[in-house]
Amino acid sequence: MPPFVIGGEVGAFSAALAERLAVVLPNAAVALIMLAIGWALAGWAERGTGRLMERARIDPTLQGITAAVVRYGLLIVVIVAALGQLGVQITSILAVLGAIGLAIALALQGTLANIAAGIMLLWLRPFRVGDYIQAGDIAGTVKTVGLFTSELHSADGVYQSVPNSELWNKRITNYSRLERRLVDVRFLIAYSNDIETARRALLDLAQSDNRVLEDPPPSVFVDQFAENYILLGLRAWVATANHWAVRCALLEGGKARLEAAGVRIPK
Repeated sequence: MPPFVIGGEVGAFSAALAERLAVVLPNAAVALIMLAIGWALAGWAERGTGRLMERARIDPTLQGITAAVVRYGLLIVVIVAALGQLGVQITSILAVLGAIGLAIALALQGTLANIAAGIMLLWLRPFRVGDYIQAGDIAGTVKTVGLFTSELHSADGVYQSVPNSELWNKRITNYSRLERRLVDVRFLIAYSNDIETARRALLDLAQSDNRVLEDPPPSVFVDQFAENYILLGLRAWVATANHWAVRCALLEGGKARLEAAGVRIPK
């Protein structure tokens, strides 16, 4: 092929490339700017939504996931707009997104199950942020409920990130949901003791604690006659927030009250 023909083809290609770049580069620059601004706006919208819901005193359990939905929704809109700026047809984008969504749904079934479980947890609300719960071998105070996972802090200060499906598929025991809880403790006394004297000593202890509710009143009863001892039970209703403190106080104070009343505790 003659050199002047090759040179003409190279020149035509260069001219076409330069013409194409002159159109694509400004659009690409605009698309990048849109993405940068959209990313910043999505973060701002997420934080703003959280603050707005907090001021409106909306349940903290809903705040985190609602703010996340707002953020990702805005990001999707911005990405679609940026692709449109590059000349990609919206219908093509939707078709591609549909195909990608189907592929992701098949590949990430577990993740989608976590999202579905998170939605059900927020809808039915078996627990709220701040509740102490147990689900299977998982126990702790709920700090956040997200799209994929929930954050729990155990009683001994251990952080737990739990997939929502792990909570949804288990029986949930919520120790904080109800306003009142029953404190139920046991004491051993020897057969040589007078049961009524021991009963009176334990009742006086419960009634002297202003955290114990008067209605229903505390009660002391014989729970078991064993071979070498009598087992007495003490039951008292308290506000849920006071449960563990009152339980410890009754256990410690019960021994002292029984000894002060002359009740012998078997060794």
